[in-house]
Amino acid sequence: MKDGGFGGADSGVCGQDYSVVWGAAEEYRGTGIGRQMLRSGTLVGAQYREAKRARSDAEFISKLEGGLQELEKTRYWMELLGDAAIMDWSKPASLDEEADALTRILVTIVKQRKQVKG
Repeated sequence: MKDGGFGGADSGVCGQDYSVVWGAAEEYRGTGIGRQMLRSGTLVGAQYREAKRARSDAEFISKLEGGLQELEKTRYWMELLGDAAIMDWSKPASLDEEADALTRILVTIVKQRKQVKG
């Protein structure tokens, strides 16, 4: 994952282009929900970046789990934007798939690190 994370315009862990999420968040940031989506979406990348600099396995796991929490918040805000008909979900149809892929990757990394840690 590049440092941009889920909310950044860079490619993520799985090589996906998250510019769609970034664009959607930017487009709707004038709404309270859009601002929340932008904040939580960019915090996923920030948590990942902090995890890369972790001083221990426990800190690494904690940071990635924090990133997973922010990812879930981002998905929640995206759902609210769609439910409120603020966002046209036909445009970024793959956002939920992207979020699922990133969630699976982060969960796998955390599980593997916990197994190594024992």
